[in-house]
Amino acid sequence: MKRTPRPAALVFIGAIAALLVASGATGNSKAVGPENKTPPSVSPYLVKVGSKLTGDKGLWQSTKDITYSYTWLRCNVDGENCSKISGATETTYKVAQADVAHTIRFQVTADNDGATSTAKSNPTAQIVDKAGAPQATAPPVITGTPTVGQQLNATNGSWNGTKPITYVITWERCNTAVTECTDIGHSGPSYRLVNGDAGHRMRVQVTASNSDGKSSATSVPTTLVQPQSSGGGGGGGNAIDVKDVGPAGERLVVDKVTFNPNPVTSKNVPINVTITVKDTNGKLVKGALVFFRSTPVVASIPTDAPTGADGIVRYTIHPEGDFPIKNNYSVQFFVKAYRQGDPTLAGISGTRLVQVATHKP
Repeated sequence: MKRTPRPAALVFIGAIAALLVASGATGNSKAVGPENKTPPSVSPYLVKVGSKLTGDKGLWQSTKDITYSYTWLRCNVDGENCSKISGATETTYKVAQADVAHTIRFQVTADNDGATSTAKSNPTAQIVDKAGAPQATAPPVITGTPTVGQQLNATNGSWNGTKPITYVITWERCNTAVTECTDIGHSGPSYRLVNGDAGHRMRVQVTASNSDGKSSATSVPTTLVQPQSSGGGGGGGNAIDVKDVGPAGERLVVDKVTFNPNPVTSKNVPINVTITVKDTNGKLVKGALVFFRSTPVVASIPTDAPTGADGIVRYTIHPEGDFPIKNNYSVQFFVKAYRQGDPTLAGISGTRLVQVATHKP
């Protein structure tokens, strides 16, 4: 029997339908796990045998409902080579004798209908057992702009223990997920970033020693180190140097301030602050020093650092015990960009008040 040919339009529609079915069966079959926006955290920071630790799962994002499971990890002093602590699967954990000389991390696994993602807290300070041995009460803090060529500065953190206490600051280069960190062979409170640091995150480990022993604490890692500006190019060029601002009455302008996380939901999670400085002509400014503090003081105050070749300085600050976590509330910060050597009440300085929202989980 002779078949009646199908109209070309029907053949085309059928082909499109077949392609859609095929793509639905193969290309979109992989589920996407929840995305961690703010890492888990552990409180309190000061850890002793017998201390009760509480883990916060952090903030997660997903298009589907999320279920969570928890694991407490016992790690070395670097927060690495971790092993699961048997039976520790709740949001709280009591520090045991077996944890002495180790650090503890809180791991969260988020599941949205079969697709999972995990995230870990920053390690606690090293747990000590001998009275008088150094014990960290607040972690070291890194300030400065994580861009090749820029200088980072680190604090010792805060410590209890028999005085005097001596400190050694060691710099480490980490991968993006901070699952592998390598001692770069540099010690001291300052470090200037090199090309090999680009694409990595930096952190410091502080080892405190006294007559009763020694222990270590690790900073929160920086954001990814950015490559140094190559210079040239069109569209306005690079930032101008702060020394070149002012001949025609220009001043510094605190152009933009961003917070991450925003809103802040925990006192135990560090806040990353990015500050952009321009002049009154709208040009990015490099080398401008930036003062930054909360009003009133409810968070750590970073050491003034200069803006980089992109006109940006980045700080990591830590909420203090009286940092207010409330719904429909904001914490205010004072920002000042200035040129070193200028008179306090004159010169080209620019100021701004900014705020970050807080939210009670």
